[in-house]
Amino acid sequence: MGADEIELKFLCEPQDVTALLAAAPPGLEETKQFTAVYFDTPDGHLQAAHVSLRLRESSGKRVQTLKRGDGFAREEHEAKVAGDALNLTMPAVKAALKPAQRKALEPVFTVRVTRQQRTFTYAGAQIELALDQGDITTGDKRSTLCELELELKSGDPAALFALARQLSVTAPLYLSFDGKASQGQALRAGTEREPRRHDKAPLRRGGTAGEAFQTIARNALVQIAANGLVLREAESQDALHQLRVAVRRLRSAMSTFKAVVDDPRVADLKAELKWLSGACDEARDLDVFAQDNLEIAGDRTPLAPKIAAARAQAHAKTAAAVASKRFRDLVLETTAWVETGAWRSAERGRRSARDFAAKALDRRWKKLLKLGHDLRALDDAGRHTARIAAKKLRYAAEAFAPLFTAQPGRRYIKKLKALQDTLGDLNDAAVAKTLVARLATDDSDAARDLISARDAKRPKALKTAARQMKALTEAKPFWR
Repeated sequence: MGADEIELKFLCEPQDVTALLAAAPPGLEETKQFTAVYFDTPDGHLQAAHVSLRLRESSGKRVQTLKRGDGFAREEHEAKVAGDALNLTMPAVKAALKPAQRKALEPVFTVRVTRQQRTFTYAGAQIELALDQGDITTGDKRSTLCELELELKSGDPAALFALARQLSVTAPLYLSFDGKASQGQALRAGTEREPRRHDKAPLRRGGTAGEAFQTIARNALVQIAANGLVLREAESQDALHQLRVAVRRLRSAMSTFKAVVDDPRVADLKAELKWLSGACDEARDLDVFAQDNLEIAGDRTPLAPKIAAARAQAHAKTAAAVASKRFRDLVLETTAWVETGAWRSAERGRRSARDFAAKALDRRWKKLLKLGHDLRALDDAGRHTARIAAKKLRYAAEAFAPLFTAQPGRRYIKKLKALQDTLGDLNDAAVAKTLVARLATDDSDAARDLISARDAKRPKALKTAARQMKALTEAKPFWR
């Protein structure tokens, strides 16, 4: 049997389980214990392909399940099995793995869960609510889990989001896009609390512009939710940076796809994403500044304690932001809009993704050429504007690259990244002056040394940026 599984998954706390069940609509209830063993090849082929394969036992019955994809809607195939061995002739397994890979499959981790399950009708849709508590084990590693899942059995997917809004009033619910398979693989690799980096959106050649936006937006939301989790548990410069990048990629995509996704909700969502980005900006600027100060003046400079105190305060501000109801609402409402928004029914989203991409990239490219034709003549604000244009072109180029020939796209993006990095260094230098003025107070000598060291690098950076801009101007756009 094969079908799309449509569900929302939330992280919650064990102490909130009773209240969440009380707040949910009444229905047919059942409590189950199940053990699921997940399989993969030694080289992690299934994980790399975003496929999970498990054999789950509950009340003496065994079911083999293969799921493909991430996020809100996933392809799902199930088959009953008689014993403890996988059914390697299952069509979905044969489609996902070559014969030698099927033979190489091995258990990689185990999930044991107590599930409190309830099925009911809500807003005209049939929904299954499951509260899972248990653990994941692999070798000598173990992690606990407490999750709320809302699965759509029939009806309008908007009902899932409406119910999630209702339940989130009762207890903090953090939307998560990592299933038990992803969590188990991360535990096995020791990466369960590592920052989540950008994952190239798997755009489909021949797809529509609306599908392309949805795929790009989903990727950004996965990155936002995952890095929010890391930052709620510990300070992490890398996770903060990756969260900020994901927010900017999503905002940029909403701008690039304006003609496709424009509807009454866009302005409010972009404003909330701007708030989240702003909650990260000060900490990121201070992280870069602290590193520069360390490289130039060492950690014994009189500025070091003041920088450390300012960084701690800024990171605390970011941690508070990603732990807030505002953050939870932002991720939920943006996901609801991406998956069920009014824009999805508009005709403008049905145009060819490739044709749309070529025109969108042309617009971004022409804007950069206009803003950056003479970078050395610009002031700091002007170069900052050019840098933003370069960044938006790069985000769009990376997102749309799968729709075009690979090698020309890689070469072009490499040139674009080099320009963006150089302009970023120049912008960091401008930001450093502001931070020095704020932090230096009595340490005028230390501040002067820091600014002088930065200024000494400026002429070479400007020359490099001008050369990189010229190379980019002369390069053939890969989308033409």
